[in-house]
Amino acid sequence: MRALRERSSGTRRPATWRDYQRSLQRARRTPRRAPVPPWLMATAVGLVAAVVLGLVLWSQGGGPSAGASHASTVPAEPEATMQAVLAKADLTDLLETQVLSHLRDRELQLDFGRRHLTVTTTLDAPLQQYLLGQLDDPHARYVAVVAMSPESGRIVALAGRDRDDPTVDPCIGQSFPAASIFKIVTAAAAMEKAGLKAGSPMAYNGAKHTLYKSQLRDTRNRYTRQTTLQDSFAESVNPVFGRIGSQMLGGPALEAYARQFGFNRPIPFERPLPESRLLVTDQPYQWAEVASGFNRETTISPLHGAMLAAAVVNDGLMMEPSIVERIVDPDGQLLYRCQAASFCQALSPEASRDMRQMMQATVRRGTARKLFRDTARDRVLAGVEIGGKTGSIDNRTHDLRLDWFVGYATDPAGTSIAVAVLVAHEKFIGRRAATYARMAFKEYFRARTAPANAS
Repeated sequence: MRALRERSSGTRRPATWRDYQRSLQRARRTPRRAPVPPWLMATAVGLVAAVVLGLVLWSQGGGPSAGASHASTVPAEPEATMQAVLAKADLTDLLETQVLSHLRDRELQLDFGRRHLTVTTTLDAPLQQYLLGQLDDPHARYVAVVAMSPESGRIVALAGRDRDDPTVDPCIGQSFPAASIFKIVTAAAAMEKAGLKAGSPMAYNGAKHTLYKSQLRDTRNRYTRQTTLQDSFAESVNPVFGRIGSQMLGGPALEAYARQFGFNRPIPFERPLPESRLLVTDQPYQWAEVASGFNRETTISPLHGAMLAAAVVNDGLMMEPSIVERIVDPDGQLLYRCQAASFCQALSPEASRDMRQMMQATVRRGTARKLFRDTARDRVLAGVEIGGKTGSIDNRTHDLRLDWFVGYATDPAGTSIAVAVLVAHEKFIGRRAATYARMAFKEYFRARTAPANAS
């Protein structure tokens, strides 16, 4: 754990969060000292008065010029040199009951025992407030929007709503079927392990969004459709990705690359985060289901979904997510400070460049094209590079249609944001996940391109 430094037998060792708590308890248990005798108090007061009078007379007579300062001040220790008490792992107990997706401001006040702590988050308050104001969709049971900085992992927006249970945090407290956003993992594995490129030729038979065993056969006839890996990704063609999984990769490779992207392993975060799960059997058809996202067993949280897109735009490097910038106690002591840390190299920089190209194709002419049309004429988004991946699947009871969009946006100056949106539609389809993402991109960059003197 990160810690204060204590002296013990002439050596310095890190003090833990428990040490900090014990120090507070010792302070509370310190016995009161015996009262000072009245005669001693009177003597002390007289001495102080004499000293003060002497100083006044001296300053008026040949001493230093009037107005000169006699008190030496000790500068406060800069925050950059202060040693934090808490490590990131310590914050899970502190924040476990907090519904962070409801926050409207950067600061959060918490009581821990008898101590009142000030938690400063990484949130972009205007963006967070804007997104919270857009979540009231009567046709959605829940909506989750997560936006983060790809380079640092800091979360700039975490806005969520569960219509039936306000205590549930759908952004980080639940996992959902990943559907076709898992094609990001499959495409990375196909490029790095099978040697495919964005323009590699592919072929399939049948419909794009079905996955029958017959579609996995290497059949070539007049009904065979020719495409590329990039277009298969952009249009979410299940048979192509099913064949990649069953014929080119296999179960062990899918499992290894999924773990490389953060599945089946804990992700360090300041709140308990459910693991994204992936199940691989020894059946080739099941490999095809996994590779194409055509199953409900592969699950992911919206926060982890944002991490997938962030890794693509960060040269394949996935950063640990963080939402707490710092924590201070009532005495101003710094208890925690956020430190950017890498989580894993999800894919190579070369593969990430091809992946960006494929995600841009999804927005320009693929499954998200209708919801991102006219961005070239948008006053804010014109010139912004946007890429993404969509996904959709029913839940097990078929009363919800889960609608995903994970993607990124980068402006000409190189500023990037990664976003994941999940919407659970009920009987009617309301605002789509990609629409929320577009709104988030526009609001984020609008604030950065607005004139400094704008109201």
